[in-house]
Amino acid sequence: MAAETFLKTSKYSKYTSYRNILYHRFFVGLLLFIVVSLVLIVVCNIFTGSTPRGDFHESINLDASSLPVRTLISESRTSSPRVTNCTYWSCFNVYKCGRGGHDKITIYIYPLKDYRTDDEKAISKFSREFYEILNTIKNSKYYTPNPDDACLLVPSIDTLNQNSFSSKYVAQALQSLEHWNNGENHLIFNMVAGVAPNYNTVIDLNTSKAIIAGAGFDTWTFRYGFDISLPLYSPTAQKINNSQPKQKNYMIISTQLNIPEDYLAELQSVASSSNDLLLLDRCKTASGKTDYMKRCEYTTGKVFDYPDILKEGMFCLVVRSARLAQPVLMDIIASQCIPIIIADTIVMPFNSHVDWNKIALFVPEENIKNMLKIVHSVSKERRGELYWQLRWVYDRYFSSIERITSTMLEIINEKVFPLAARMYEDWNMPEHLYGPVNPLFLPVTAPKSPGFTAVILTFDRVDSLFTLVRKLVRTPSLAKILVVWNNQKKQPPPSSEWPVVNKPLKVIQTKENKLSNRFFPYDEIETECQLTIDDDIVMLTPDELEFGFDVWREFPDRIVGFPSRLHVWDNVTSSWKYHSEWTNQISMVLTGAAFHHKIWSWYYTYKMPAEIRSWVDDNFNCEDIAMNFLVANVTRKPPIKVTPRKKFKCPECTNTEMLSADARHMSQRSACVDRFSRIYGHMALKAVEFRADPLQYREAAGVPHAYPDIGAL
Repeated sequence: MAAETFLKTSKYSKYTSYRNILYHRFFVGLLLFIVVSLVLIVVCNIFTGSTPRGDFHESINLDASSLPVRTLISESRTSSPRVTNCTYWSCFNVYKCGRGGHDKITIYIYPLKDYRTDDEKAISKFSREFYEILNTIKNSKYYTPNPDDACLLVPSIDTLNQNSFSSKYVAQALQSLEHWNNGENHLIFNMVAGVAPNYNTVIDLNTSKAIIAGAGFDTWTFRYGFDISLPLYSPTAQKINNSQPKQKNYMIISTQLNIPEDYLAELQSVASSSNDLLLLDRCKTASGKTDYMKRCEYTTGKVFDYPDILKEGMFCLVVRSARLAQPVLMDIIASQCIPIIIADTIVMPFNSHVDWNKIALFVPEENIKNMLKIVHSVSKERRGELYWQLRWVYDRYFSSIERITSTMLEIINEKVFPLAARMYEDWNMPEHLYGPVNPLFLPVTAPKSPGFTAVILTFDRVDSLFTLVRKLVRTPSLAKILVVWNNQKKQPPPSSEWPVVNKPLKVIQTKENKLSNRFFPYDEIETECQLTIDDDIVMLTPDELEFGFDVWREFPDRIVGFPSRLHVWDNVTSSWKYHSEWTNQISMVLTGAAFHHKIWSWYYTYKMPAEIRSWVDDNFNCEDIAMNFLVANVTRKPPIKVTPRKKFKCPECTNTEMLSADARHMSQRSACVDRFSRIYGHMALKAVEFRADPLQYREAAGVPHAYPDIGAL
């Protein structure tokens, strides 16, 4: 029996050994195959890479000093007339776009040539503005030197000014382009369209199926969804800084020089009967020449400097003229004077993406007599919204040829690749004015069951930290304690020295000593609500904290807390001040002891203006003021103060090293309030006379007090 068992075992061992040998050989062979394949791939790449590529294309040279001459014969064929009903489906080959597998257009610029007529005259003038357009395209992410890879092609012929080129010969030059193909996927630039006496609103040129990026379109000539409406660039506007007078001295100002006689007569009638309109025109000089840097009042002849006078007006007029596009529009916006557009058929610049109702008023031409009544009906809040957005729109979209060109390229890219387009808010709602769209879509009352996470910012006050931890864990709704250790030179106490608690507790050691660390969106914060609290706030009772959390549940998008402050206007210094004395009003709840939604920590870290966060970190102050500005700017709501205490007293806080013990503390806080309001462009804080008072929960008619340990007044 033993011998039989031995024989079976011996046979099984031999079989197992043979199978292991097969597995070993298989994997060794597989490894050798992979190694040999990799070596062959590397060798092939080396030899392939050493061979010059045949599809290499040099970038365009924009040096116009020495260009090859191309002579056009008068009998040469011209391009076909402009197709008036073009769309991206009929006049544009979208299949030329996105060949690289990316949602991005590619643009090719034809090499520069000196096109001349048969009598050696240049067919167009190469302007500085057109050079800047081409240079912006060349340096953009959309440029390609290979015409075969291009989604759009740009002829290097300057057609910006209708008065500076020959329409006939430019049409011949376009037709002679190698890839013209009846203008398909081509882009033509123009800012001054039409000539006297008709002043057409679209460039007088045979552009076939080409896209026209032009200024001065009207609703009849503009091909919606296809053409791009540009602003008429103003060099004067580029010199206007963003400084503003302390107050606007005039309700409405008109500085436009080319107003038609019938509209001018209406405005003169309004100016003669009301002081609300300052009507200015060109100044009469002995030489008969016009000084475009001066304007004279219609009634008195008083001389004003232009464009400085624009900053003195709350509203400025832009009236229909022979040409719809007016350079004064850019001067007005750069001066932060709200435009009043009186031109019924005008197509506003970048109208497909820029919401002009956020920066301008539109008055029908037939209502020019009632202009004052319309303006007076605009509320103060509406004026403020229009005023504060003006300069942001100008700086972002219109401040230079480079900005105008870049904006145009983004719009075309979004038309070709609509799924890659940005949202309306990204184009029209600057976060420093409106804040991000409120991200909190919460029920009216947040659920109580998950509780809140206490985030304690500490440096080295271990005794008060431990006392605070012992008090916090007695709060029923506390879910977790997160201790942010802000001292890089000293290690936190070992775990054996920490209080024994029945709630999760974790210590996070920061890399830098910054006050903003208390608002970092730590992954350990799993509850929607977080209590931000200083390590020396040990006077709050568990019932006070529980009541504060219950109040936050009713106002989950606001800051809810205990110590409150107010912002006030100082007429002496003409600035905002930080007010710490008790009043009926509050506009800030300090985050030394406050509840807020954890999303605000993410917005503080990633969405709040970086200038504010840098100021807080550099000056080691005002992080709580910054958080109040952030939340109020988004929600348009004030914070909520809780507990019946008239003052947030801290008898236990005797440490002279506290930040608030510094004599400069209050002046720094006032400087923060004033600085942050300027960064946001307006005073975001909202004052309110409201306090959530737990005294209503006192015992009555045999019902026990819901918060018995709430503290005395």
